[in-house]
Amino acid sequence: MSVSIRARGVRKAYQDGERLVQVLDGVDLEVQAGELVAIVGPSGCGKSTLLHLLGALDIPDAGTVEIGGQSLAELGPRRLAAFRNRTIGFVFQFQELLGDFSALENVMLPGRIAGKRSAWVEKRARALLEEVGLQDRLGHFPNQLSGGERQRVALCRALFMEPPLLLADEPTGNLDPESGAQVFDLMLDLQARHGTTALVVTHNPELAKRCGRLLALEGGRLHAERR
Repeated sequence: MSVSIRARGVRKAYQDGERLVQVLDGVDLEVQAGELVAIVGPSGCGKSTLLHLLGALDIPDAGTVEIGGQSLAELGPRRLAAFRNRTIGFVFQFQELLGDFSALENVMLPGRIAGKRSAWVEKRARALLEEVGLQDRLGHFPNQLSGGERQRVALCRALFMEPPLLLADEPTGNLDPESGAQVFDLMLDLQARHGTTALVVTHNPELAKRCGRLLALEGGRLHAERR
């Protein structure tokens, strides 16, 4: 299952002391259902900000965002939280795993939040972790896992609810090159097999080129990147 993304005239500014910094200045974006798109650009250009707006973690100052035809602006806080839980999977650079939860418990978290049956939630989490080769690490805590293993756990958590949209913010940025390549391979494989729409922010141009389409964020706007 997958969804389309449509953003029109998205603007976002932040106050930096007395100075107003315009991070996004009228961003337009179209992503087709099932498409894999990479966004590149220098640090501080607004890539993460854009991903947060598309993932309903923040609100634009102006413009519209639609996911699967649903305008995010039309959803109140409770409906927006429910929409985010069932529609969007997030993968962050620093994993954001809960330190007191095992790998299995971290992956189970979205199902518990959604109120799914405990037996089904555990079975689903075990199956995902086995799919990424972590069947022997289910009871290990984040501080007992390597960086690559933690990112695989985070990827399983992001895919737990079978979201039609995956947003990945520098998913390999905190890993060594070999682990980063392995995680990226795994993410591409899972995205293809699950048919998920995916938007990936990365500093790595070689990894970005492996995505179906490459966009660059410059001057607060998105531009098609030449291969």
